[in-house]
Amino acid sequence: MASELYKKGKTLEMRKTFIGQSCRLFFSDDPVKILRARGQYLYDENGTEYLDCISNVQHVGHCHPAVTQAASSQMALLNTNTRFLHDNIVTYAARLSATLPDKISVFYFVNSGSEANDLALRLARQYTQNEDIVVLEHAYHGHLTSLIDISPYKFKKLGGQKEWVHVAPLPDTYRGIYKEDHPNPSQAYADSVKSLIDQVQSKGRKVAAFFAESLPSVGGQIILPRGYCTKVAEYVRAAGGLYVADEVQTGFGRVGSHFWAFQLEGEDFCPDIVTMGKPMGNGHPLACVATTQDVAAAFTDNGVEYFNTFGGNPVSCAVGLAVLDVIEKDDLRGNATRVGGHLIELLIQLQKKHPIIGEVRGVGLFLGIEMVKDKAERSPATQEAAHLVKKMKDERIFVSTDGPWENVIKFKPPMCFNMEDAERVASTIDKILTELSMEENQQAFKQ
Repeated sequence: MASELYKKGKTLEMRKTFIGQSCRLFFSDDPVKILRARGQYLYDENGTEYLDCISNVQHVGHCHPAVTQAASSQMALLNTNTRFLHDNIVTYAARLSATLPDKISVFYFVNSGSEANDLALRLARQYTQNEDIVVLEHAYHGHLTSLIDISPYKFKKLGGQKEWVHVAPLPDTYRGIYKEDHPNPSQAYADSVKSLIDQVQSKGRKVAAFFAESLPSVGGQIILPRGYCTKVAEYVRAAGGLYVADEVQTGFGRVGSHFWAFQLEGEDFCPDIVTMGKPMGNGHPLACVATTQDVAAAFTDNGVEYFNTFGGNPVSCAVGLAVLDVIEKDDLRGNATRVGGHLIELLIQLQKKHPIIGEVRGVGLFLGIEMVKDKAERSPATQEAAHLVKKMKDERIFVSTDGPWENVIKFKPPMCFNMEDAERVASTIDKILTELSMEENQQAFKQ
């Protein structure tokens, strides 16, 4: 068992003293102290094992030996300023390029998804010479000031919406303005973006870009209706803007069938800019912006050098290359398809049994369970979702909630998540929801 410097109570006391209180812990009422991890499992100070359904950052599994070895070996040899010539950065860029459409062929390496999206914003504005940005309702693109400004999830709680930011409806066919019974929700939602662009232009303003996660996560693990992205890209480009695909949460094979979630739209769809982060380094700070030759040339022509001290350093790129190797060698995309598909089937069976499950949605190992008080009204079951999260923790399984009402149980586990894990998750949810239903029935009987 890994050693600890302090007992849990002391660690918590020191955290409250030295760490900003806005930096919140998982399970803040009863935090878990984690000392080591491997694969899809976390271990606390007592050696108790937890199944991790939260850590999409540890993409190929916690502490994968191939990744840790790559980092250690390169760190022992060289890690220096990225303005020295080195093979790792160009080798890594070439490997990433092979996973993307031919048009996306220029790379800027940074250290976080927030840095990537901030740079994408700069690229779009430089190329188009326009300012305004269109985003989706409930979107989150990062914690920098520039990204808080284009993240309704954040700015609605802070300084409000800037005049250059325009918010389109989230294409949620379960809870949105156009639901699953609409004859063509993808076109209807895309047309709402077109109407928004028309409003922007009527005010004499011009659109630089449309930003969207390829699968909106904070919005509630949303699967965009097919055809939506293609039509939106058409409308945005006609207005002189670019389409930015935020793959920070969803890239690197999480959807199983494709390497990038935007590819679910079809082979002919290609964004103008792709941002990536979280899973790239398996926990090592590594992120990237990928774009076209034309967009990159416009950024170069502004005459201002772009320099990132740590972005694309030899160690980061060695780690990134190792992650790509593991994805391929361990067939993690295939695993995401098989295990994710099995888990969805199990959850759909639970949906039929438990009325509190309004919808099960997802692809690969990007899944969500929307919990509702009433299936007809679709009223969010926020407290019940929190209860499920707490009880799952008691059963040594970590899950969390998302969505505007925090009523969506999300699953984005490490990609080594297996069939037995899926069975365990489903059976545990079944047990907890059965107990919850019995308790509610007993309370109703007493009343």
